[in-house]
Amino acid sequence: MTVPVDLTPDLVRRTYAAIKDATIRTPTVRATRLSQQLGFDLYLKLENLQHTNAFKARGALAKLLTLTDAQAIAGVIACSAGNHAQGLAYHAQRLGIPATIVMPEGTPFTKVQRTQDFGATVELYGAGFDEGVAHMHALAKAQGLTIVHPFDDPVVAAGQGSVAIEMLEDQPDLDVMVIPIGGGGLIAGMAVAAKDMKPDLQIIGAQAHLFDAMKSAVDGTGTHFDGATLAEGIAVRAPSKRNIAIVKSLVDRVESVTEAEIEEAVFDLLSHEKLVVEGAAGAGLAVVKNNAEAFAGKKIGLVICGGNIDSRLLSTLILRGLVRDGRITRLTFAIDDTPGQLAAISRIIGEAGANVVEVIHQRMMQSVSLKKAELDVVIEARDRRHVEGIVETLRGHGFKLRTDAGI
Repeated sequence: MTVPVDLTPDLVRRTYAAIKDATIRTPTVRATRLSQQLGFDLYLKLENLQHTNAFKARGALAKLLTLTDAQAIAGVIACSAGNHAQGLAYHAQRLGIPATIVMPEGTPFTKVQRTQDFGATVELYGAGFDEGVAHMHALAKAQGLTIVHPFDDPVVAAGQGSVAIEMLEDQPDLDVMVIPIGGGGLIAGMAVAAKDMKPDLQIIGAQAHLFDAMKSAVDGTGTHFDGATLAEGIAVRAPSKRNIAIVKSLVDRVESVTEAEIEEAVFDLLSHEKLVVEGAAGAGLAVVKNNAEAFAGKKIGLVICGGNIDSRLLSTLILRGLVRDGRITRLTFAIDDTPGQLAAISRIIGEAGANVVEVIHQRMMQSVSLKKAELDVVIEARDRRHVEGIVETLRGHGFKLRTDAGI
């Protein structure tokens, strides 16, 4: 298979034929609970079940299969601290091709280790992605390595486009596809394939508001780059110009969502559909939720592009989600420092069907008068309405309290 210049439907089809036996045909499933809540049929393409838990393995393999024998012997190189690194390392090891991955200094050890576990040589260099890219080019030139770009390559984008082929084969009646966007390789490949298969399909891109480079390029507006995002997999400042052109031509619109909306969406997928997803997939669901009224009565397809979220970050996100839903709440009491107060409070909470998770009894801070105490009680309840009932009962028994839920 020769390396083509243009990303075309034929290229996507030929690329899919080349990679399909070595990639997982991930399921496209109806999100039962979310569909019921949102009022339309939502179908999820579970690329979090792909090799290395992200769609990136498709495009990486596609590029590796185009190498000449000499290029394969010399090896490949990429700059990535995320899914592209692991996808390339996995397939390169499987094919016996040496792989070098340049990662910025400060990349979490777990990401480095996972990439090394697939046999890749990891070079830690630079404070950020831009410095890493410069070092990658230097190494490629010095060692004769072939660069495998994560999104600015028609073959890589064609590999990602295979996701659309599978989605429309499994659910040909889809009315809308919502696709997360970083550098644009996924949505470019999918749009080329999907519009060829179903010209009237509506395609919507999803970005984090803090990294809305594609939306800015398409709409002709300013960007909002500002700090880190939960959707780090799509935190790209400079999308491919080729991909921008395809998005302008084939994608109906690009929408951006806030960090709070992304966080809530990741929690929704975990709590309602039991899916562990990364922030980029959360951005996609957040766009879906923001269009709930417009999507009524339609069939919507959403790409769950990956599931590589840090476990510590996920644990914090879960706790914050439980707090947001009212299932974990802190009650702060101002009580007389006399025996029996805690027992009475615990009894009322227990009789109401809630569970006491943590208790902090504070006497020594100067903000509390000498004969008073401040008591923090963290409880686990069914939902916010349950908490409201418990608070009402406690106040009815004469206890003065406030909650972090503003009840």
